[in-house]
Amino acid sequence: MEQHTMGYWLMFIFIGGVIGWFAGLITTGRGFGILGDIVVGIVGAMLGGWMARVIGISIASSMGTFLVAIVGAVILVGLTRLVVRQV
Repeated sequence: MEQHTMGYWLMFIFIGGVIGWFAGLITTGRGFGILGDIVVGIVGAMLGGWMARVIGISIASSMGTFLVAIVGAVILVGLTRLVVRQV
């Protein structure tokens, strides 16, 4: 298993925060508040990174990190909305 640097994780946290904040702006009235949106974005970015490793995708650029973070955040928001509707 490949060892990631601290910079790798800081990049995911930063990008996840930006993605979560941006998602909160797009989904006005349906978000979790600014802090909640940022947390969902960060967790989604980590989910995307984990999924990429499981699938075997190597991320070597900022654009790749951004795309993986978006995919993870979209999946997490979709799952969150599915669970919230069911409750």
